[in-house]
Amino acid sequence: MKRNWGTVLLSTVVVSGLTLTACSPDNTNKKNDDKSKAESANTVSPSGFPIVKESIKLKMFTRIAPTNGPFKEMPVFQDYEKMSNIQVEFIEAPTDGFAEKKNLLFAANELPDVLYRSGFTPLEATRYGSGGQLIPLEKLIDSYAPNLKKLMDTYPEIRPAITTPEGHIYAIPGIVTVNAARTDKRWMNQAWLKKLNLKEPETIDDLYEVLKAFRDKDPNGNGKQDEIPMTARNGLSIVPIMAGSFGLDFQLGYNINLENDKVNIWMGNDRNKELLVYLNKLYSEKLLDQELFTHKEAQYLAKQGSGNTGFFFDQTNNPMLDTKVADQYIGIAPVKGPHGDRLQLAQPVPRDFGAFAITSVNKNPEATMRWVDYFYSDEGSTLLRFGRQGENYELRNGIPYYTDAFLATGNQSKITPYAGGGAPHLISDKVASYINPPQVQEAQKKLDPFMPKVRYAAPMFDEATAQKINVLRNDIDKYYEEQSTKFIAGALSFDKWGEFQTTLKKMNVEELQKLYQEAYDNLKKQK
Repeated sequence: MKRNWGTVLLSTVVVSGLTLTACSPDNTNKKNDDKSKAESANTVSPSGFPIVKESIKLKMFTRIAPTNGPFKEMPVFQDYEKMSNIQVEFIEAPTDGFAEKKNLLFAANELPDVLYRSGFTPLEATRYGSGGQLIPLEKLIDSYAPNLKKLMDTYPEIRPAITTPEGHIYAIPGIVTVNAARTDKRWMNQAWLKKLNLKEPETIDDLYEVLKAFRDKDPNGNGKQDEIPMTARNGLSIVPIMAGSFGLDFQLGYNINLENDKVNIWMGNDRNKELLVYLNKLYSEKLLDQELFTHKEAQYLAKQGSGNTGFFFDQTNNPMLDTKVADQYIGIAPVKGPHGDRLQLAQPVPRDFGAFAITSVNKNPEATMRWVDYFYSDEGSTLLRFGRQGENYELRNGIPYYTDAFLATGNQSKITPYAGGGAPHLISDKVASYINPPQVQEAQKKLDPFMPKVRYAAPMFDEATAQKINVLRNDIDKYYEEQSTKFIAGALSFDKWGEFQTTLKKMNVEELQKLYQEAYDNLKKQK
C-alpha cells in the first residue's frame, strides 16, 4: 500500500509490427453472436444470487503477486462460485513479465473472456477498445452494475477518469472511498514534543523551529546529535508532500492547479520556487534527512521503526508497530504556508486504473458485469479482502477484523487477491480495518478538513494525444526532477530560477498545459 507521490511518466506499450485490431465477423456469425448474447442477458438475474440459473464458465487472465496463493484456492472465489453459479478459470501470470504476456494476448488475438487485476494503462484501454478487442462497458454498468453505478453517481470524478474522449468505458478501476487509504499521514514524534515542551506545529515557521529543537536538544537523551529531524521517501516525494502548504495541487494526475476551470502547470511558477527554497533551507541546515536522495525503501521503513525520527510520512503505522515505537507518534495536520494554504495531498477515489475489462470473445458480458459488481459493495469487498467469517475474520461493531488465530498463521496474503494491489473492488471504511486501525484513524482526522473536495485522476486521451503528452513529459519531467533535486540539495543556486523557467518554456510546457486544458474541458462536458 505504499505510494510514491513523485511525478509519474505516462507509460505506453508499443507492439511493433503487429496489427491489434480484431477481425470483424461476417454477418452470419454476428447474428449468432447477437442471439447468444441476447439469450445470455435473459438468464441474468437482475439482483441477488445466483446470477445465472444455468452455470457458465469464464476464462480470466490475471496477475498473481509473489505473496499470493493460487486464485482457485482463495475462499472468495470458491465461495463466490457457489453463490453466483459462475465458474472462473484463472490464467495466472506472475507480476514480473505480466505486461508483456498481456499484450502478446492482444497481439495474437488469443483473448480470454476477462482480464482481471489487469493493470491496463489508459492508452492500452483506448487502443484495444477502439480496435474492437475490448467491449464498451458503459451500458452494461448502467444495467447490470448497480453498486458501481451508485459509486460513480456519488463520486463524480470516477466517470471522467475512465471514459475515453469518444464517451466509452473499456476498463474499470479499483475505488477507494476511505480517506485513510488515499493519504500519507504526517507522523510526528510526540514523545520528543513532550520532552522539549513543544506544541504541534501549525505553520511552516513552527515546523522549522520544531525541527531545529529535534536536531539540537537531544530529545532521545543519548548525548549525541544523531536524531533525524525529518525524513521522507526517496527523491522528490518530499515535494508533493509539502506542496499543499504552498497552494500547489496535483489535479489530473500531474503538477496541476485548477483555478476557475483553467489548468495551470505550476512547475515554473513562484509558489513552486517558494516551496523549493523552503526545502533547501531544511536540507542545508540538516533538518531534512541528508540521505533523502540516496536511501532505499527498506532503509526508509527502518527509520520509521527506529523511534529516532522526528517527522515522517506514511499511509499506515505498520513500520512503527513492527518495532513497538508506535506510541511515540501522533498524526498532525498540514502546516500553513506563507499564503495561508493547508491543502492535503490525496490520491483520487478511482485508483488502480484498468483493473477489470471484458473482451470481445466473451459470450456472457451481462453476467460478467454482474459478477464483478458484487465486489463494489461492502459485502462483496469483505469477502474478497477477508475471506470467511469465523475461519478468517470476525465482526466487531460491524467491521471485519482478521481473527488472532488466522493472523498467527501468516497467511493473510494467500487468501485474497487484494494483497499485491490492483484488484477491482471497493475499499471503504467498512472494509479497511487492516490498513485503518485507531491510530491511523486519529491521524486521518487531522487531515480530513484539508482534503480536496474533488481530486481528478489522470484523464483519458485519444492515442495520438497520449503520444504527444508522452513525448513532452519524458523531457519535461526528467528536467524538472533533476533541477528540483539540485535546488533542494544546494547544487543549483536560485539565481538560476529564470533560466529554469525559460528552459521549461523551450520544452513546450505551455503546449503540455494546452493538451491538459483540452482534456479537462472534455471532462467537464462528460459530467
